[in-house]
Amino acid sequence: MGPICVAKHLASYLPRHVMVKTGGKKGIHAISATPWGSASILLISYGYLKMLGGQGVTESTRYAILNANYLKSRLEKHYAVLYRGEKGRCAHEFILDMREFKQSASVEVEDIAKRLMDYGFHAPTVSFPVAGTLMIEPTESESKAELDRFAEALISIRKEIQEIIDGKADRRDNVLKNAPHTIAEVVGEKWDHSYTRSKAVYPLPYLRDAKFWPSVGRIDNAYGDRNVMCFCPPIESYSQEIVS
Repeated sequence: MGPICVAKHLASYLPRHVMVKTGGKKGIHAISATPWGSASILLISYGYLKMLGGQGVTESTRYAILNANYLKSRLEKHYAVLYRGEKGRCAHEFILDMREFKQSASVEVEDIAKRLMDYGFHAPTVSFPVAGTLMIEPTESESKAELDRFAEALISIRKEIQEIIDGKADRRDNVLKNAPHTIAEVVGEKWDHSYTRSKAVYPLPYLRDAKFWPSVGRIDNAYGDRNVMCFCPPIESYSQEIVS
C-alpha cells in the first residue's frame, strides 16, 4: 500500500516505528514492517506505464470507461445506480445500490456477493464507499463476452430477488441466503432446501460447461473478523523426531 491519509483529529494516533521516527504523540505500535508502505508498488505502476506508453495509457483509459458505461447501461434497467454524471454516464467504475432489497426481500448486499460465486464470479467491491452497495470496476482488460456474462449473472440474480419479493421463493430458504453452494452439498443425499439442486448451481446454461465450484459454503464473516482462529498445526508437532 501507499500512504494513507487521515483527518487532523486522528493524526496523533498514527502508528510509530522502531527504526524510524514517525507517527503521532499517542501513536500505536507499528502495523507494517516498513514505516511508509511498500516501495515495490511503485515499480508495478512504473512498469505498467512504460510498457503501454502515452498512447497506450490513453487507449486503456478509454476502454476502461467504455466498459464501465457498457455494463452500467445493461444493469441500470435492473438496479439503481448511484452518482451519475451530468449526461448520465460514469467514469471507470459505477455503484449499484442494493439497499432497497433488505426491506423488500430480506436480501443483503453480502447475499448477492455470495450468490455471484455460484455464477463463477468473485464479487466486486462490497459496501464501499457506500454501505449496502456494489462498486463495479471492469477495467480495460475484460472482453465484451466477459462483460455480457457478468451482466447476465447480475440480471439473473435480480430475477431471483424478485421471486422472493413476489412470494415465489422463501425469504429465508432461498438461493441467495444459502449461497454459495458447494459440490459436496449438491451431491449429498440430504437436500433440505425448497429449491432444486439445479437452480442452486446451474442458474444459467453456460455453467453446465464451465462451472467453478466454491470449496466452502456460507460463513459468518462478521464472526470471523471478531474471532481470529488459527488452524495451523500445534507447535509441538514440529518437535517430533523424523524417522527416515
